[in-house]
Amino acid sequence: MNSRRDFLKTFAATSGMLAISPEILMANDSSKKMFFEISLAEWSLHKAIFGGQMTNLDFPVKAKKDFGIGIVEYVNTCFKSATKDFKENGKDSAYLKELLMRCNDNGVKNHLIMCDAEGEMGDPDEKKRLQTVDNHKKWVEAAKFLGCKTIRVNAGGKGTAEEVAKNAADGLAKLSEFAATMNINVIVENHGGYSSNGQWLAGVMKAVNMKNCGTLPDFGNFCIKRDPANWKVCTEEYDRYEGVKELMPFAKGVSAKTNVFDAQGNERNIDYVKLMKIVKSTGFKGYVGIEFEGDELSEDEGIKATLKLLQKVGGMLS
Repeated sequence: MNSRRDFLKTFAATSGMLAISPEILMANDSSKKMFFEISLAEWSLHKAIFGGQMTNLDFPVKAKKDFGIGIVEYVNTCFKSATKDFKENGKDSAYLKELLMRCNDNGVKNHLIMCDAEGEMGDPDEKKRLQTVDNHKKWVEAAKFLGCKTIRVNAGGKGTAEEVAKNAADGLAKLSEFAATMNINVIVENHGGYSSNGQWLAGVMKAVNMKNCGTLPDFGNFCIKRDPANWKVCTEEYDRYEGVKELMPFAKGVSAKTNVFDAQGNERNIDYVKLMKIVKSTGFKGYVGIEFEGDELSEDEGIKATLKLLQKVGGMLS
């Protein structure tokens, strides 16, 4: 009797298992190592930081303690007044020492610094373009001190697509040459304008043709033109799947943008399985950074939802 009962229990359990799709089984296999690692982009918490609820110094500790993420990506505009300190004092900067100490004390690894508001890398004015390059050098030095491998820059500029591409390639090459002396990568994100055209940005990478210069494909930033009256309205958008495919051969990181989720926990407007299949097909094994920008969930909830989505998709594809 006991043997029969045990058999029926085993059979019922096995039958239930067979009814579950293989994808779900793999997604829930916590022992399965994914082909990528997950990092957290500080921009996911920009509302809290700019709202005074936390600071840049708090970011790495929060990433580890609240989300279990031990790899972080900074945003230079979140450093605020600290910029003057480390620009003048370099490695003796009290601010950078404090930030690095907090990371080390909590087992957090620094991956990159995203750099904005430092000028246009593709500025048609050579003097201004060189100033932009110089403006980024302090971030290269800060990245080196913090143990980051990379800084992310923008490739904006005025002029025709060909003119901006030529100027951006010139600026990127000069900055990459400086960064190479410190073993730091310089990467460009599709971040509006010409840069959101995957073919255009891939062309710039080919023109620069330097080992430490690459891309940061962002799953969401493929809007080339926006409505001047309402910047939230995109009037010209590049195909995100084609764009990621074009940028991945140069990728030294990936930005997993999310905004809204459906009841199943999928990004409502972005096919993550399709995109991550493209990422995997290139042999990429680096960091995929969570960058939540939505309004329907709080920043903390959005980060957790994106983490869960990446773990689910990663389990399916690994």
